[in-house]
Parts: sequence; structure tokens; C-alpha cells
Amino acid sequence: MTPADSAGTPGLARGAIGLREVLFQSVTSMAPAGAVALSIAVGATYAGGALPLAVLLALVACLLVASSIGQLAKHLPSAGSIYTYPAEALHPVIGFLVGWGYALVEALIGPTTTVLVGYLVGSVMHSEFDWPFTATWVVVMIAAAVLIALLNYRGVRVSAQVGTVLGLFEILVFLVLAGWLVVKAGTGNTAAVFTLHFATVEGYQGFSGVAAASIYTVLAFIGFEASAPLAEEARNPRRTIPIAVVASCGAIGVFYVFTTYAGDVFFGPDRYATFGELGNGSPWITLARDVWGIGWVVALFAILNSTFANGNAGTLATTRTWYAMSRIGLLPAALSRTHPRWNSPHIGVLVQLLVTLAIGLPIGLHFGPTTAFVFLATILAGVMIAVYMVFDLSCITYYLRRQRGEFNWLLHLVIPVFGIVAFVPAWLTAMGIGGAVLKFVTPLTYPSSQAGLVIGIWYLIGVAVLVYLYRRHPARLAEMRRVFVDEPH
Repeated sequence: MTPADSAGTPGLARGAIGLREVLFQSVTSMAPAGAVALSIAVGATYAGGALPLAVLLALVACLLVASSIGQLAKHLPSAGSIYTYPAEALHPVIGFLVGWGYALVEALIGPTTTVLVGYLVGSVMHSEFDWPFTATWVVVMIAAAVLIALLNYRGVRVSAQVGTVLGLFEILVFLVLAGWLVVKAGTGNTAAVFTLHFATVEGYQGFSGVAAASIYTVLAFIGFEASAPLAEEARNPRRTIPIAVVASCGAIGVFYVFTTYAGDVFFGPDRYATFGELGNGSPWITLARDVWGIGWVVALFAILNSTFANGNAGTLATTRTWYAMSRIGLLPAALSRTHPRWNSPHIGVLVQLLVTLAIGLPIGLHFGPTTAFVFLATILAGVMIAVYMVFDLSCITYYLRRQRGEFNWLLHLVIPVFGIVAFVPAWLTAMGIGGAVLKFVTPLTYPSSQAGLVIGIWYLIGVAVLVYLYRRHPARLAEMRRVFVDEPH
């Protein structure tokens, strides 16, 4: 009997959501409009006018790992999916380390997104109405964090339905805006942005600039796997989770390529390295002003909505991962408690709120909200790119070891291997390693250059926890292989 079982808690709400809600859990976790306007725009600093190429490479790499996740989800539907996959396919130690890293990633989505919401509102209110910038962004950030916590406290059905509505709105607005920009660009439209022709940023010329930018274009995709932890609350999860993971990655990837291309050719690829500085760090709001006039407000709402929805979806995934790890005794038992009425992991929701404020406020105040976002985002990308590579490896070993009768050379070997290879340049650049051997690995600017150090410290703590578990509670690590979705409730 697991710790959660013995506590007699009601558990998660089985079968509460269908394919639509599961799909938009992945979509909103990627924050399409916010990613285009913020994280992808950061990549222009390194790739310049070749940014669409970095987006295209990220799409290919993420589609490859999405295929691997989908193949694993068919047999291992669990709220602990992120760690269950490698625990079952490789070893429980690898599963724990993946879960440990993912716990950090998802916990950081809260402060990363709410800091951005605060920044966007603070900068607009300061420029339009001369409100005090710092006080405004801090208050708005706190309010956004509390509202996200309330939505998640209320349960998966409400928060997932809200995510569906918000996701549709932001995608529609940015598709229309991007189409407008492409038409306005006229003769400026060119396929050269998908080559290294415009990768001319000083210090990051050629593929080194694309590799550095790929950290932030991959960041835009992080979240397509976020539907997997909802397996125990989804109807027919062996079907819905694989569809949601692959479809969300592919559809939003095409959205990213189109919108990034539109911004590039409209602004001018030869000067695109300065794109992120446009509008005091809000370049897409400035583009919307140029072509829509007062309609820029609609773009602002789409970006705010996107970022807020990302925080909401991130909290859903975070608390389900914590719930699953707590249920088998790898995290404090309180995180496996669920609300008697709403079936939400309410203690985890409250902890996530505290983590959001405890990390987001001091880092945002120290570095400023935009620099804080880039710093936290680099940490997120560094961990998740490694996790994605482990998923690819897990797909290979799982079908070779556990499902040999279903083994398919393309799906279970070729695609995962290419997926691992595709992520290597961005991961090495994010971690700041390999520069002495590989010319394309160029150090990032401070404080993002310290992301590798932060990740290393986090994993040292994780190894210490792992040693403790091995010595005191070795049976708990084996529990990471369990799939709960088919067990009695």
C-alpha cells in the first residue's frame, strides 16, 4: 500500500476531461502567443534574421520526441508519466532524476509566467498612464499567481475548460496579425530567413547563433508533453494522450514558424537582431500598433491571456507530478492529498503559489522582470531538453525490452535517435559546455550563462535525496514503475 493509499484520500477525478481539454492542456502549456511575443523573440538576439530557421529546427526536434512520448503513453498512462517512462524503460534511478528535474521545471513555470504578466501590464500602464512600473508589475504578478491558484484549487475540469477558451482566443488573434504582417511586408517576403544568410549577429555568426537561439525556440515548445500527467483524469488516456501530445506539438509548431516568419519579414531580417528591444521589450505589441492602430490592445490581451493560461496549465502539470511522486513516498505525503469535493491536489496548489512568489518576486526585483524571465527560461530549457532526450532513449529501450512484439524500426529506433541528435546543440549551449571542442557552442550572456550552474546544484541535491531513499526507503523507487490508471480507485 502506498502512502497515499493509506491516507484514505479521495484521489484525482477519474475521467473528468476528454480529448479537447487534454489537447488544450498541451496547447496552453506552450503559451503560443506569449511564446511568439516573448521567448521566441529573445532568440532574435542570437540568430538575427535566421530566427525562423531556429524555430523550424526546434519543431523537427520536438515532433520527434512527441512521437516517442506518444508511443510510451499508449502503455504507461499515469499522472507520474514524466518519471514513469524512464523508470520503466531504463531504471528507477533515471526515473527519479527525470522527475526531480521536471519538478523544478514545472515549479519555475509559475514564477516565469506571472513575472511576465506583471511586466506586460506594468510596462503598458507605465507608458500609457504613467503608473509606477515596479509597484504595478509586482501587484499584478501577485494577483495573477493567486488567481491561477484559485482556478487549480477548484479542480481539473474548471481549469482545463478555461485553458481551452483562452488557447483558442490567443491563436486566432496572432494568426490574423501574422497574416496581416505578411501582406504588409510585400516584396520583403523571402525564404532566405530559413537559411544562415541572415545569421550575422556579432559573436554568434552562422550556426552558433541558430544553436543559441534554439534554446528559446525549444522553450516555446516546452509544455506539449504537459497533457501526459493528466492521464488519470482523462477519458481513454491510452488514445487521448498520444493524440494530444503529437497534435499540439505539430499544430503549434506550424503556428510558430508562420508567426515568426511574419514578424521577421515585416520588421526586416537584416536588422532583426534588435527585434527584442522594440517597444521596450514588447515587440509584437509595437507591430500590432503599426498595422492595427488602437487594435494593439487586442494583441496585448492575447499575450496576457496566453501567459496566464501557460501559468494555469503549468500548475496543473506541476501539482499532478508532485501528487504522483508523493503518492509513492518520494515527496512529502501532504502533496498527495486531494480536496474532498474538488478532487484537486489542493496542498500542492498552495505550495506552488508559495514557490511562485518566493522565486519570482526576489529574482524579478533583483534583475528586473525581463532579465528574470530570460534567466528562468534558460534553466527551464536546459532541464527539459535533457528530459526530452531521455524520453527518446526510453522509447527505444521500452519497446526493445518490454514490447518487443510491437517494435517498429521507424517509430521506436530511427525517430528517437534522430530526436536525441537534434537536441544536442541547444542543450550544450544552454548548459555552457563543450565549447572547447564544438565551435557552435558560444557562452550566453549573464545571468543566463549561470543556468548550467543552477541546474547542477539542483541535481546535486537530487542525488543526495536519491542516496537517502536508497538507504532508508529503497522500495519507494521501484514504485515509480507503477501505472495507476487501470487500478481500482
